[in-house]
Amino acid sequence: MRKTKGKTYMDKLMANAKFRKLFEQEYQNLLISEQIAKLRYQAGLTQEALAKKIITTKSTISRYESADYQNYTIGTLRKIARACGARLKILFTPDNKHQVVKRVV
Repeated sequence: MRKTKGKTYMDKLMANAKFRKLFEQEYQNLLISEQIAKLRYQAGLTQEALAKKIITTKSTISRYESADYQNYTIGTLRKIARACGARLKILFTPDNKHQVVKRVV
């Protein structure tokens, strides 16, 4: 006979819609900051070198690479990508909790 696993503390927290929304926002910020740092590293650039390429300061790049930062603009992300020899790609994915209604015109 197999035992079913009980809910973890995180499962209980994620059951709260308000907590889940805030968690997902923070997680998204973390992903963006990690991608910026990874892209810069793969391009062989220091924070200072990237800052010079996009005409800003090292502390600004450091802030962009912080999971606490959330005021990214598409223009800034595009500049960072270009300076690192990449392209910016933004992808919208459907939310599994909401059914997408397709309209035929």
